[in-house]
Order: sequence, then C-alpha cells, then structure tokens
Amino acid sequence: MCNCEKCCTFAPEMSKIVILGIESSCDDTSAAVIVDGVLRSNVIASQKVHEEFGGVVPELASRAHQQNILPVVDTALKRAGVRADELSAIAFTRSPGLLGSLLVGTSFAKGLALSLGIPLIDVNHLHGHVMAHFVEQPEGENRHPAFPFLCLLVSGGNSQIVLVKAYNDMQIIGQTIDDAAGEAFDKCAKVLGLPYPGGVWIDRLAKDGDANKYQFAKPSLPGYDYSFSGLKTSFLYTLRDMLREYGLETVEQLAETVPNLREDMCASIQATIVDVLMRKLKKAAQDLGVRQVAVAGGVSANSALRQAFVDYGKRYHWEVFIPPFSYTTDNAAMIAQVGYFKYLDKDFCSIDAVPVAKIQI
Repeated sequence: MCNCEKCCTFAPEMSKIVILGIESSCDDTSAAVIVDGVLRSNVIASQKVHEEFGGVVPELASRAHQQNILPVVDTALKRAGVRADELSAIAFTRSPGLLGSLLVGTSFAKGLALSLGIPLIDVNHLHGHVMAHFVEQPEGENRHPAFPFLCLLVSGGNSQIVLVKAYNDMQIIGQTIDDAAGEAFDKCAKVLGLPYPGGVWIDRLAKDGDANKYQFAKPSLPGYDYSFSGLKTSFLYTLRDMLREYGLETVEQLAETVPNLREDMCASIQATIVDVLMRKLKKAAQDLGVRQVAVAGGVSANSALRQAFVDYGKRYHWEVFIPPFSYTTDNAAMIAQVGYFKYLDKDFCSIDAVPVAKIQI
C-alpha cells in the first residue's frame, strides 16, 4: 500500500450531495432523489378523483396530497437506495400553484428538514419546468441546452417565452395576456364533450382529423406576447353557427350529423394553437439570434407541438430540446434538479417560508 501523504487512503471520504425534491403544486404528488447531480428516483402519484368533475377541485387535491405524500416520499427514498438521514437538503415547490396543495408539500418538507437538521430549498415550479432539461439520467445521452437558450413554457396556466441566461437568471420576454394554451385546449375539449384532461383527447382525435377543415381567428399582437381568448371565442362561434345551420341544439347531435366533426375540430384547433405558439417563438429566436431552443410544461407532451419543434429546427437550423414525456407533467425530478443547483450555491430558504399561489419566474 502506498505510504504517500497524498494517498487516497488517508484522504477523508468525499460526502455525497443527496437532494430530496417534493412537488405538490396541483394534483400530482411527486418525490424524487438526486445524488451528486444524477437522478436516482422519481415517483408520481396522480389523482383520478378530478376526472368526474371535468377539472381539478382544489379541496380534493389537497386532501389527496395529505394521503399520498408520505408513501410517495418513502418510495422515492427506497428506490434511490437512500436513507432519510443521508439527505443533504430538501427542495420543495413553493410557488406557483394551488395554495392548499402547496401547503401540504411545504409543511411536509419543513417537518422533515427540521427533524433531520438539514437545509430547506424553495423552488419556483415554472423554474423547475425549464430546468427539467438538465436532469441527469444514470444512463442515456443526457443532452442539455447551452446558455443562453430560449424556452417555450406552455401549460394549463402559462404560455411564456423565456430567455434563459443561467439556471438562476431567466427573463420572460413574451407571455399570454389572457388565457394559456393549455387552458384553450382543455376548454375547447370540454365544449366538444370530451373527457378531462381535454388536451390529451384533442391530441388523440386530431390524428384522425383534417387540420385544414376549419379556420379560426388568430391573434395579431405586437412583440412576443400571446392571446388565446379570441381563438376560443372563434372556436365557439364556429360550433354555434353550425348548430344554427343544421337546426340542432347540442354538440352531441351535431357530432352525429356531421361526419368526423370532433376529429376535424380537434385537428384544426390544435394546428392553430401550435402555429400561434411557433410563429412567436420563431420571431424571438431570429430577433435575439438564439439557436438553442427548448420546450417545457404540460403542453410540451402534445405530439403536434413536438413535431413542430423538429420541423422548425430543421428549417431554421435550431438545436432543439424536447423533454421526455415523464418530465412534461408536474414531477419532482425537476424540483430536485433546481434544488441541486441551489445547494451548490448554498442558496437556502428560511424555515418561515410560506407558499405563494401566484408568482412569475
């Protein structure tokens, strides 16, 4: 054995950085563990109770979080092969989201951190979606965008173009002035009588529809901002006019009368929303001279939007970054990832931190 003073035998063992991430902003309870920057586990418990109501019921969501959070965290630790006393810090979603749901995750994170005597790290949920592109898998290609890059952040509550200069330096350069793209998908689906969540059903039915069958009004805002309220109104008026034309009273009757109605309407509204999103993103990329372009958020699971990113990337020579489907929905891996970066900077929060329902990046 080497007797050199610099021999690793005499060096202290390097301690691992182990981050537990907790996400509870809406109706998914999730916990994830990152060890030295590599994801070890990501567990998500979804809530089916909201389907019969056609949307998330806040009180039911918070109750379900209380039932799910302990087994979800326990499972995440076991899958990661980590004990609670090995944790370096706990990262949790502090904002934005449903206040009752956020309170459950925040309270659990505080209690566990206090019991273990480790730091707390508060994470912005939207920040997490953007940084999901930096989650390291134990195996795989692990491609990450280079700073600065543009990220189209699209979900049920947000539609934003974000200039990402660093993990902790982001600027919203464009956003919706009214409704979000995901909200437009869900509300149009509801009008068509489709189950919740509507965006998923629009994507499915659109595959068998004609995207050019119906034309809807597109907003014409200056700059990089979006608007989807007028598009929803145009969608409603199209159905209203068809009901009058056929002398019918319900969309169900109209679907029985007009062949492929739902499929064509879904394909047309989906194509319109994707076109609106991509045109603004293209303008921003050209104006700023940025060629690293990413998409994030729940709507990034939409197949037409994902294909549009591929097509635009080829056409305009972008390097595009599309998240795995597991990172499009709310998940704790993205929260733990931000937590890992903030831990390296010793950016911790006080035990007195309270959740906030609405906040921007």
